[in-house]
Amino acid sequence: MIGFHRFLIGTAILFCAGFSLWAFLAYRADGGTVALILGISFAIATLALSYYLKNLKRFLGR
Repeated sequence: MIGFHRFLIGTAILFCAGFSLWAFLAYRADGGTVALILGISFAIATLALSYYLKNLKRFLGR
């Protein structure tokens, strides 16, 4: 079960990183504030999920 959880979190990390990149590129093209906020938010989510995945055993208490 933990293996599937790792896979799911890894998929979420890839999605967040990709969406963050897309949002930053959209911000560069248009200069919209919403794209910048989305880019920053998803970059933070990428970092948080990466930290969680790295320390999963500690979070699960194993």
